[in-house]
Amino acid sequence: MAIATPPHPLRHSAELHGVTKEFGSGTSRVRALDDVSVTFPGGSWTAVMGPSGSGKSTLLHCAAGLDRVSSGRVLLAGKDITAASDGVLTALRRRTMGFVFQNFNLIGSLTAEQNVALPLKLAGSRASRQDVHAVLTEVGLADRVRHRPRELSGGQQQRVALARAMATRPAVLFADEPTGALDSSSARTVLGLLRRMVDEAGQCIVMVTHDPGAAAKADAVLFLSDGRIVDRIVRPSALEVADRLARLEG
Repeated sequence: MAIATPPHPLRHSAELHGVTKEFGSGTSRVRALDDVSVTFPGGSWTAVMGPSGSGKSTLLHCAAGLDRVSSGRVLLAGKDITAASDGVLTALRRRTMGFVFQNFNLIGSLTAEQNVALPLKLAGSRASRQDVHAVLTEVGLADRVRHRPRELSGGQQQRVALARAMATRPAVLFADEPTGALDSSSARTVLGLLRRMVDEAGQCIVMVTHDPGAAAKADAVLFLSDGRIVDRIVRPSALEVADRLARLEG
């Protein structure tokens, strides 16, 4: 199945302007993001890296509207979502954004086919079995369509989660460690799919990863430390990424 172009690809799919995110209060307050400004354009793939606790997943969640920011502005597909209602955010996510969670977030009682079809149904689209099977075939799971999550390996569950996010043809896809549970062959398949989503369909991908090899497949790598963007390199090699990350980790 050819990867379809999103209905309304946008030049800037996600933007953060002066974003700060704090958790807790008083002496236990933690600043996870500290005055972060960054733009993720349509037709680009950005990897986000940094030491543990640097704010990578928080950045992803704030950009996707899954976490409210403490200050600053967030735009998703050209719409300011900083103070948007839950209903507006939900509708925007169903039409515009896909998210691949690190812990998969599959529904245990549904088959792989049903998990992939669910966001399409929630968005009011008719999910044909042929289209759903085509997406699962893309991620190498043509023979697992009727299996439930408990019947799948961790890597297979991760690929179901990716297929579910791909099915709605989102203008922007956020992925938290999308290859973390995969073997090397499956990881290559997934990274190839992400590359095609950018090159063929003009989609925007923002991916958190600890893997320098995966990051080197992206167009640019953003490095965070203590909640701030401290570096950015374009078209890096895996060796350059690993060296930069090692220096940040001390």
